[in-house]
Amino acid sequence: MKKSDYKDEMLETMSKPGQMSRRHFHKMLAAAGVALVATPAGSRLAGAAAKDQATYFTWGGYDVPEMFGSYIKKHGEAPNFATFGGSEEGLTKMRAGYVVDVSHPCNQAIPRWVASGLFQTVDTSKLSNWDNVIPQLWELEGNVVEGKPYLVPFDWGQTSVTYRTDLFDLEGKEESWGMLWDERYKGRLGVLASAADTWWCGAIYAGVDFKELSTDENFKKVAAVMRKQRPLIRTYTDETTTLEQALASGELVAALTWNSSAVTLKKQGVPVKFAKPKEGALTWVCGAMIHKDAPNIDKAHDVIDAMISVDAGKWLIGENGYGHSNIKSFDEFSEKQLEDLGLSRNPADILKAGKFQIPQTQEFESKMNKEFEQIKAGF
Repeated sequence: MKKSDYKDEMLETMSKPGQMSRRHFHKMLAAAGVALVATPAGSRLAGAAAKDQATYFTWGGYDVPEMFGSYIKKHGEAPNFATFGGSEEGLTKMRAGYVVDVSHPCNQAIPRWVASGLFQTVDTSKLSNWDNVIPQLWELEGNVVEGKPYLVPFDWGQTSVTYRTDLFDLEGKEESWGMLWDERYKGRLGVLASAADTWWCGAIYAGVDFKELSTDENFKKVAAVMRKQRPLIRTYTDETTTLEQALASGELVAALTWNSSAVTLKKQGVPVKFAKPKEGALTWVCGAMIHKDAPNIDKAHDVIDAMISVDAGKWLIGENGYGHSNIKSFDEFSEKQLEDLGLSRNPADILKAGKFQIPQTQEFESKMNKEFEQIKAGF
């Protein structure tokens, strides 16, 4: 796509907040030569952000009014939005001096984000919905200090294989991560371009225990299976809509995705299934953290309170197929609806059935990302 095409697409998409994948907005900005931190995503263009509103730094797709009903009711409009292509990218920008009120990392990043010294614990007494937040989602390693959490959980879910049931022949075998290493479908497989998902899924396929993920032996083991997969992959992409469109057209028969892609495709009538790999799916919890220098501290808490409300949960579950942290959100759905989405009222049923990401050191994260970039490039 030409730079001018990206600019046109960016302007069109910015008028429709919530229509982008998590990382696509960042890609468009880069291609158009626009600095991310200078351009909040969502309904406000650069220079038009409301100075009296909190700023929420997140993945593209979470910049939607459905998440912030109580905030809008209280403050008259939604918070300012800015998006990142990945949480490590977001942390890097904040280390460089970009100050926001609330950001949106995931569980494996908590110790490293806390160690950066850029965040403060959340005053849960300011959250009207806190009592309904599922405890096991915030009682995470490195998250709680003197009874207060750094990260307030919002969404939880899985990364697995979405595949075309009419095009991918399991030959009577169980669903497996090996589906993305199946040489019968060379050139018809796709994966996410982020090591934050794909490397970990490769580790599951390689039989590596996440507790031993960072050893030299296991690092080489995972790198080997990722290199073995490289010739089979048609596309590495940060844009989930690219994978969804390719699956819908039949260009791809299987792809590494989050829950939401299977939900989206099913709504379009595409015959797909979100696999339950015999080795276990990759599972995660993400949420909100408050910057230590948040200029709108009370509104930052209002942003988080809106995110963990039942209304936000109803949108998150129904539209995206992700789990929500407010247990009462699940009352809005029948058991059949939750089953169809691959969810349960008890997150332990899902999280324990999969492989839950474990925090790693900054050294490992940097090494992993560097190696994965080389693999994608064919080295």
